[in-house]
Amino acid sequence: MTPPSKNCLEDARGQLANCVLFRGLPTGEREALIGRARMRQVEDGEPIFLMGSPGTSMMAVLSGRVRISIPSNEGREIVLAVLQPGEVFGEIAVLDGKDRTADAHAVTACILAVLERRDVLEFLEREPDAWLRVVEVLCGRLRATDRQMAEVATQQLPVRLAKALLRMSYVETLSRPADRVQVSQRELGNIVGAARESVNKCLNEWQRSGWVRIERTAIAISDRTTLELVANRC
Repeated sequence: MTPPSKNCLEDARGQLANCVLFRGLPTGEREALIGRARMRQVEDGEPIFLMGSPGTSMMAVLSGRVRISIPSNEGREIVLAVLQPGEVFGEIAVLDGKDRTADAHAVTACILAVLERRDVLEFLEREPDAWLRVVEVLCGRLRATDRQMAEVATQQLPVRLAKALLRMSYVETLSRPADRVQVSQRELGNIVGAARESVNKCLNEWQRSGWVRIERTAIAISDRTTLELVANRC
């Protein structure tokens, strides 16, 4: 992958300024922190960090998608989240100075903005009001993980699958749902706690009914209203 151009770096820093963690903060302080960010390019499938490794930096997704996961006792990957552009990750280890709590892999080729721990902590000391935004991000991440674990334990596959597709269709940087979710059926299975074959069977039934359209590396949502009805079914 070729190094990003100067214009690309400027665009990337502009995206970082609008990411969920820094939006609404004072312009001067925000720009000072973002100016310290370095860009990292990651190839499709490449590990970004692994659980147990030192947490010396946090990152924001500027382009591409990142999978956050943990290994199960049986050796299977449990996907906690698939992050889209505008979302941050790695913040827990940065704040407490301990090791990473999960693995992070590039689902596609990615450009990441990397902020070192010392820069983040200095920024938070200068801008104590920013802690509220950090807490909101952490609480949102915790609630999402708790919700996903509860769904896997208590709900039928069609309900879990519909909820996962609807959640993943919401693009933070656009503040609106997208019509297409970039995800493989294997990744969907890891997210909802089901075998790829079971996910494929359910999606094929939905495709025959006209609710979704299965593409090579994505699922297109054709009937969002019906999926919402399935997702809300107890």
